[in-house]
Amino acid sequence: MAATAVRYLRSVGAPTAAAPERVDPLPRPALRAVGDDERLPLDRGEFRRVLGHFASGVTIVTAHDPAGPAGFACQSFASLSLDPPLVTFMVARTSTTWPRIARAGAFCVNILGADQGALCRGFAVSGADKFAGVAYSPAPGTGSPLLEGVPAWVDCRIQAVHTGGDHLIVVGRVEALGAAADGEGPLLFHRGVFGHFGS
Repeated sequence: MAATAVRYLRSVGAPTAAAPERVDPLPRPALRAVGDDERLPLDRGEFRRVLGHFASGVTIVTAHDPAGPAGFACQSFASLSLDPPLVTFMVARTSTTWPRIARAGAFCVNILGADQGALCRGFAVSGADKFAGVAYSPAPGTGSPLLEGVPAWVDCRIQAVHTGGDHLIVVGRVEALGAAADGEGPLLFHRGVFGHFGS
């Protein structure tokens, strides 16, 4: 019907809408590194000292790539979104474990309990066999290592990765999760030492 109307308007000499003129896209912005004159005059040690006053939970992020299980200790885990269910963690861009997690495309966040400081220390070292003597099973959503005895876990697929200075911000979509019915209190990290809630 619209085509008939257009033909009629043309036959009587009425103006019809012209095809839209092509518009060239805007040029891409030039990307550059932060210049030395743009950096805040912060001392790295002071930055760590002050931020160390923020107590955090402790997790071990694990994955399974073709070479086997991989994992690292991580304090920078947080919930991000309820709908859709998203979580996030941060990892140093120099991490040797991160490329393996990226290849796997999935990870499991193992939330540590108050008595699992030694387990955390084992995953905080670089170059060692972190899984030696550590019992685990495949998480139900992704098959990532779910460590035995953790009070809670969150199994995820990688949804996005963003750059944040010398770290990467990893966003995961939750596939499955669980917690022990009688789970113990969390392992906490504050001012360079492990701790837990008092009774």
